[in-house]
Amino acid sequence: MSDPVLRLDALVKTYNAGQPNEITVLREASLEIAPGEVVAMVAPSGSGKSTLLHIAGLLDAPDSGAVAINGTEVTGLSDRRRTAIRRDEVGFVYQFHHLLPEFTAAENIALPQLAAGASRSTAMARAAELLERVGLTERAEHRPAELSGGEQQRVAFCRALANGPSLLLADEPTGNLDPATSDRVFDALMALVRETGMSALIATHNLELAARMDRVLRMEDGRLVAG
Repeated sequence: MSDPVLRLDALVKTYNAGQPNEITVLREASLEIAPGEVVAMVAPSGSGKSTLLHIAGLLDAPDSGAVAINGTEVTGLSDRRRTAIRRDEVGFVYQFHHLLPEFTAAENIALPQLAAGASRSTAMARAAELLERVGLTERAEHRPAELSGGEQQRVAFCRALANGPSLLLADEPTGNLDPATSDRVFDALMALVRETGMSALIATHNLELAARMDRVLRMEDGRLVAG
């Protein structure tokens, strides 16, 4: 049997530990995501979902508990090794696109590939391939300010997938869009995820979108429970 792409074991995270305003946002939160599985995480703002995603994506560390990506326990690795795993195996999408305004859509998608050591020609070819998949070939040379909100977010999806990660982490990826645009953009995201066979953990407030994923989890009192 294959290792889970993502395994979180009993994560605990407390802010302002030992202070009067101490807040524990994760209380032994655990989950496993199988290869190719797309999991929805439904949680209100302030529930700890962003903290969990940051820990899963090696942007933050838990106070206790363990994180494994593709069978590799990452909690105790060096910063350099964690950075390499994050770059090569994890893709991130946020509610706001965070595209760099001075670069074109294609260049924004090429940047993480260049950081990973790809040649410019290889990176731009990969960017063109991804833009074609989401119907944005004609927008390749447009800068973010020249794109609609839905187009910006589709470019952000492409950037997250540029290095071929096995795991996608998304924090309210359509939360900044109107309902009709949200639906179209979510379809584009799911098509990309399914085509590549990657696994995904997607936080959303949208119960209709959550129901279209393989499994739904709820964040409840710092733990993940079946939705």
